[in-house]
Amino acid sequence: MGFFIAIGFLAILASLGAALFFMLRDGREGKAKTSAMARALALRVGFSVLLFICILVAWKLGYIRPTGLPLAR
Repeated sequence: MGFFIAIGFLAILASLGAALFFMLRDGREGKAKTSAMARALALRVGFSVLLFICILVAWKLGYIRPTGLPLAR
């Protein structure tokens, strides 16, 4: 399960990096701006929501269990 969560975080970081790349590249040298940055950010939001839903489903099915922090000793 941890492998899938790590892959999800890497996908989120990759789409965030792509948005940064498009933000820095677009609109230079007289070229028109494209919507690539907005698409990359929308993809990041989609990955984040999908990861959150997968974590909730895994918790509901019992694949992961919250351990919690002890309140008192």
